[in-house]
Amino acid sequence: MIRVRPPRPRPVLSRLVLLAALALALAGCGRGDTAPAPRGETFGLYSSLPIAWNESADIRGQLADESPPHWALTALRERGRVVPLDTLAPLRLPSDGVLILAQPRPLTPQENVALDAWVQQGGRVLLLADPMLTAHSLFGPGDPRRPQDMAMLSPILGRWGLALEFDEEQPAGEHAIRLPEGNVPVNLPGRFRLSGNFGEAAQTGKSGGAVAHCRLQAEGMLADCKAGKGRIVALADAALLENPEDSAEVPGRQVILAGLLDRLALPPVSER
Repeated sequence: MIRVRPPRPRPVLSRLVLLAALALALAGCGRGDTAPAPRGETFGLYSSLPIAWNESADIRGQLADESPPHWALTALRERGRVVPLDTLAPLRLPSDGVLILAQPRPLTPQENVALDAWVQQGGRVLLLADPMLTAHSLFGPGDPRRPQDMAMLSPILGRWGLALEFDEEQPAGEHAIRLPEGNVPVNLPGRFRLSGNFGEAAQTGKSGGAVAHCRLQAEGMLADCKAGKGRIVALADAALLENPEDSAEVPGRQVILAGLLDRLALPPVSER
């Protein structure tokens, strides 16, 4: 008589462990997503904005959310691989990758050093730094889950010879600024100035002690910089990345985002 040994039971993950694993997958935890990369580009995404995941009060809400991905995330995935980052120290991106800093949290000293070194060696950065974020959030002021209300990036901007200023007297309301990439929507934007902008610095675009040469456009709302072998394109507003009330505006925003990314592959304005 042949005895059949019953199969050994497999270990079962608890709901808590399973939810935690799924939450890590949502947040990225520094790993790239598995979407196909038709153009072979790699984008590091470091942002306090709900781009890589949708806003929700808890993990269960994130898991149950069936809303479509953020339009910017979709646009990036069509160009290549997106790597959500939770730190810049170390900065785990290939030298030919693009780092998107979209209203990031204040950087630590270690992150400032790592970011600048990566740019000097040839890294490219698209920075959206908003001094007065107007995007709606489910979370109130002071809640750590709320996007960063004011960009606080003075150390790295100063390293690149820039200062971000804000006019408190300007009227609120979305309007457009004209750039070669198209009419970019802004709302309570800031303006960059060349820090230490005098004498030779005013002509070269490089301030004393800075490591970047910058040119300003659209009355200082955009800075186009070269630092070592790398590039920085910085926009003093983040309204471009908001979800517009009219979904018909999304394709236009995708075109502008693509144009700003394409600019990083071109010679700086001063060299064209």
